[in-house]
Amino acid sequence: MKLGVLTVLFGDRPLDKTLEYLKSIGIEALEVGAGGYPGKAHCNPEVLLSDKKALDTFKGTIEEYGMPINAFACHGNPVHPNKKTAETFRNDFRNAVLLAEKLGIEKIVGFSGCPGDSENAKYSNWVTCPWPEDFSLILKYQWNEVLIPFWKKEAEFCLAHGVKKVAFEMHPGFCVYNPDSLLRLRETVGDVIGANFDPSHLIWQGIDPVAAIRKLGKAIYHFHAKDTKIDKYNTAISGVLDNKHYGDELNRSWVFRTVGYGNDMQYWRDMISNLKLIGYDDILSIEHEDSLMTNTEGIEKAVDFLNKAMIKGDKPTGMFWA
Repeated sequence: MKLGVLTVLFGDRPLDKTLEYLKSIGIEALEVGAGGYPGKAHCNPEVLLSDKKALDTFKGTIEEYGMPINAFACHGNPVHPNKKTAETFRNDFRNAVLLAEKLGIEKIVGFSGCPGDSENAKYSNWVTCPWPEDFSLILKYQWNEVLIPFWKKEAEFCLAHGVKKVAFEMHPGFCVYNPDSLLRLRETVGDVIGANFDPSHLIWQGIDPVAAIRKLGKAIYHFHAKDTKIDKYNTAISGVLDNKHYGDELNRSWVFRTVGYGNDMQYWRDMISNLKLIGYDDILSIEHEDSLMTNTEGIEKAVDFLNKAMIKGDKPTGMFWA
């Protein structure tokens, strides 16, 4: 395993200054925003695909600091019912794939997206229960008429251009939000689809990350190192479904935290050990979204914490005691 970071938290800095800082604190690999919600501050595929000089400069900067790009982050909603919105996300995704092909990057991280409730919808509709029966009908439409056909087509495009892994972040609000929904899409579309395992979104749903890691197994293609703190007092009153603004930390049922501030070291060591058990040997990509800390404090605390929790070595060559 190697220590990585999603670079978008330093979108206000030039790429070279960002990499200089990340190198100094021990980051070994990069997840770079390349469209969609993560933005294009450090990497605009549309520009880099059309400007060889800009592409060569980008490649040279990455090579200079010795931290390879492990994945492009291109989270979006390409099945949004608003056709213009969907088209923007779709173009970003395909451009990220084409740039990945040029750079030899085989993994894109993103969202499954969420359609509306019909062809005439204006907004996405995330269904969380089967009844009244309208909800079950919406789910059938979303999956059978939109989501599965769309990702079958995009999977073909990805494989044709050298992208072997599309790692969906299981995020509430989108059709893929837990292990069951991830595996459902993977089984119907193919094993180009896998999971970006971000425990922060699972924790507040009541999902045990270790159980989820064991369930998903080889379907885990990426890992976001981000924590969640559940407020037992607010949750005792309101439950975990919380639409208060993320900045209202004192009154929310849960908030995102840097690793170690939501759950303790043993909790994270159990997760990392189980990643090792299922054969995951890729990066732990720090995603900083802790509203109580600055970007630099949050990422430096995460680096220090993960260095104590990670299992960096290769598989043991033998068990002398067995």
